Amino acid sequence: MIKIKVIGVGSIKEEYWKKAIAEYTKRISKYAKLEIHEVSESLLPNNPSDKLIDKAMEEEANRIQSKVEKDDYLVTLEIEGKELSSIEFASEIQKISIYETSSFTFVIGGSNGLHDSIKAKSKWHLSFSKMTYPHQMMRVVLLEQIYRAFTINNNETYHK
Repeated sequence: MIKIKVIGVGSIKEEYWKKAIAEYTKRISKYAKLEIHEVSESLLPNNPSDKLIDKAMEEEANRIQSKVEKDDYLVTLEIEGKELSSIEFASEIQKISIYETSSFTFVIGGSNGLHDSIKAKSKWHLSFSKMTYPHQMMRVVLLEQIYRAFTINNNETYHK
């Protein structure tokens, strides 16, 4: 069975995001073992220097890394990453799970993005858009696309 791990910087506080995440978690469980890990976002003062931002991102990277296992296929969500259609995303998931590994770890950064040390370890730099989204929303969008990928790969009718 495919193992999907989602690591997100920051916590989900709003009930409507929690409900959406719970719904997609339930749907994905038919196809894969899903784990969701939250790591704390480093706090910064107003108008932080670039040095403080980099230090905060490095701290977050260390917390992310503590959740990543040696055999995980690391996928980072980045504005600079490659944009794919839902069908292309599903195809990549299927291809990687057949030829490389069945253990995926998706990483969603905090408000300042991901530290270069995490990006350097990533095997797949994925972008959902050139736009910036709140991490709570991105978690829901990612889970929806993972669910959609499984339905596409199983020739089910969810994807239209």
